[in-house]
Amino acid sequence: MADQGRQGTKQRMLDSAVLLLRERGAAGVTVDAVLAHSGAPRGSVYHHFPGGRNEIVLGAVRQAGDFITAMVEDSASEGDVQQTLDRLVLFWKRALTKTDYRAGCPVAAMASDSRDLVPDAGEVVREIFARWHASLTDVLCASGFPAPRAHRLATLVVSAIEGAVILCRADRDLGPLDDVLVEMTSLLERRD
Repeated sequence: MADQGRQGTKQRMLDSAVLLLRERGAAGVTVDAVLAHSGAPRGSVYHHFPGGRNEIVLGAVRQAGDFITAMVEDSASEGDVQQTLDRLVLFWKRALTKTDYRAGCPVAAMASDSRDLVPDAGEVVREIFARWHASLTDVLCASGFPAPRAHRLATLVVSAIEGAVILCRADRDLGPLDDVLVEMTSLLERRD
């Protein structure tokens, strides 16, 4: 039972760090902010994250990256690229409205403001984007796209959705995600 409590505390801290990263960027994820948000005692940091703030931030971005990767891979197993795109757009629409447009993509947040703040962030972000890209490429190939085009379309999907999330936050409007969905759907109808 005690081990479950410790794991629960660690998970609460990671969940808090993900939320803070989504809303405030890497600079906003401090040990004090994570402790305040998660309600964890200060000693939990040293117990669960001996590397301190950087370990918390990297753990949070990995967790967020794993979540999106799993979402793509789950729909990839069904071999339906349109369903994958629909799920991604729906996920971001829900996340944006639930947080009143405050929360964006934690991986994008790490990509844009972490180079000097968190050592190894660049490598972790590259690895996460590469996994997303590979998973999308696989789903596109399974849907009948030739490999070279699947590779380019995967780049386009990641770029378009990440950009749309930023525009949605800026405009406080889901329109950019709707636009991406409409245009990508049209583009995905051509398999050659």
